Amino acid sequence: MRRSSPWAVLAIVMLSAAAPAASAVDVLVNAGQAGQDISRARLRGIFGMRLRAWPDGTPVRVFVLEDKDSLHQDFCKTELQMYPYQLRQDWDRLLYSGTGQPPVQVGSEAEMLKRVSETPGAIGYVREYQPPAPPPRPAAQPTPQKGAKDAVPPPPEEPAPPAPVKVLHVR
Repeated sequence: MRRSSPWAVLAIVMLSAAAPAASAVDVLVNAGQAGQDISRARLRGIFGMRLRAWPDGTPVRVFVLEDKDSLHQDFCKTELQMYPYQLRQDWDRLLYSGTGQPPVQVGSEAEMLKRVSETPGAIGYVREYQPPAPPPRPAAQPTPQKGAKDAVPPPPEEPAPPAPVKVLHVR
């Protein structure tokens, strides 16, 4: 029987650890913002508080979870490709130099979703965003018989309300 070289085992472990995992973090923006894609460089600039306005001139409002939250750590590592402490250092530098403010910290994903949906120019993140379900449709009315004068016309179909947020795809 052939024994595996310890170097081969180490190489396999290193390669599997370096392979990018599928991101379970969705970047959200207020529905009023244009676009579906964002570059990683722009995303880092926004969350690093260096880019302060969207291309249309709307001020950017950044919402984050606390540094120790596992979702915040996943977001920093997968989407920004940096460690949370590096992002905190950027924010602290802005604050202590007097050149900027850190982002608004929220307490939960539900609060994040609410704040991003209600704030023009807002951006944040959640774990696998699920858009709200459309409202239930009314029950079907029986079709009126020919010549029936008392027939009630069916109510007009209402379009589903627009989603309050959009998911951005990081490229």
